[in-house]
Amino acid sequence: MRRWLPSPLLSVCLLLMWLLLSQSVAPAHWLLGGLLGIVAPLLARPLQPHGHPHVARPFAFGRLLWLSAIEIVRSCFNVGGIILFRRSAQVNSQFVRVPLDLRNPHGLALLSCLINSTPGTVWVEILPDTHELLLHVFDLHDEQWWVDTIKAHYEQPIIELFEPSALADRGEKA
Repeated sequence: MRRWLPSPLLSVCLLLMWLLLSQSVAPAHWLLGGLLGIVAPLLARPLQPHGHPHVARPFAFGRLLWLSAIEIVRSCFNVGGIILFRRSAQVNSQFVRVPLDLRNPHGLALLSCLINSTPGTVWVEILPDTHELLLHVFDLHDEQWWVDTIKAHYEQPIIELFEPSALADRGEKA
């Protein structure tokens, strides 16, 4: 089954998306959407060198989305206020180093997407020798606040999602 449908949920989502975009439930659209749902995941399989992600605690995903949404909205207002009402000489752009415990490649990709979606922050790189995230912050006032926020609001729920065994090894409750 996995040979022809490597990601059944993705296939169903692609079929439904095709039907929504075509605004038709004619048999030809079901056939074309079904074909798209089968062929697209097969063609995308080589692009996933680490296989499909295994999400251990899907309810932690809701908490992660909630905390991320709050941070994105808060940052939108902050960056908008800075752009509209401050002079560029008053803006303190800095780089921040955040030590990461997260090692899962899918979790790191999700963390990167969330950080880059937040206005005023950019994921620069992971320093290979120390496994620290180098983060650029548009207007830095408290470096420790950024480290604590990334660790608690982003990294911890992502570890709960992808690496629950890492939490058990450290003796933390997921």
